[in-house]
Amino acid sequence: MKVGFFAKQLQYSITALALMNLYPALALAQESHGHAPAANLHEAAVAQQGKASALINLVRQSTERFKDVSVAEREGYALQFGCVSGPDSGAMGLHYVNGALVGVGVIDATRPQIVIYEPRPNGRPRLIGADYLALADMWNAQHPEGPPQLMGQLFHLKSTDLGRRYAVYNT
Repeated sequence: MKVGFFAKQLQYSITALALMNLYPALALAQESHGHAPAANLHEAAVAQQGKASALINLVRQSTERFKDVSVAEREGYALQFGCVSGPDSGAMGLHYVNGALVGVGVIDATRPQIVIYEPRPNGRPRLIGADYLALADMWNAQHPEGPPQLMGQLFHLKSTDLGRRYAVYNT
């Protein structure tokens, strides 16, 4: 089923993001790994962390209006699947996807393709994240220079039985 497959693909990226948020220094240090003096590595990690913080702040500002799920729905986001969980993963939240944004193939930090909500007992979902998605075949045809990036954050290629897509998930 398409929904289960999509949920599984999102799960892997969200898990990676959660680990990066728990251990940002370790994640940032990996890109700078080498045999340069420790001071240079520290400066590179601090610079990369600054870029990530700027992206997070921009995403938070841009999605503030989506704290009310009805605003997201008015702007073209629709619930694609409910909160999914499994024996080998935690809950994934309610994913509202804007099909028009996915279909355009443009990456813009102020316009995520997906907004994610946590269901709450009072019936009002709480905004917990934003995801960016580019379909690989479309992206590669329009951008032979390589995978998409968002403010220095390189997207990860996910291969699937349904085709290939680039995806990165930011909260």
